[in-house]
Amino acid sequence: MDLTSKQRAQLRGMANDIETIVHVGKDGVGSNLIKQADDALEARELIKGKVLENSPLSPREGAEELARATRSEVVQVIGTKFVLYRETHSKPKEKRIRLVR
Repeated sequence: MDLTSKQRAQLRGMANDIETIVHVGKDGVGSNLIKQADDALEARELIKGKVLENSPLSPREGAEELARATRSEVVQVIGTKFVLYRETHSKPKEKRIRLVR
């Protein structure tokens, strides 16, 4: 699923208020980090992450690798932070994020 620019803008606005919950460190994107991000995406749909200075990956590389591993979309990468989105199937339809068309 590719996001349109309007949908990206909507998700970027929503991401302003959320806390950073995923940190890519010196081990890069490992199985524990993938599991943590996958669980968070299923529960929240939209998560914010950060690539730490000691990581071998750039913020863009870390975000894209994690997005591939969790089947999610990179919404944005700014500085060391990134935002990922994936529609959940565990929540009822009315509680999910409604993307603009």
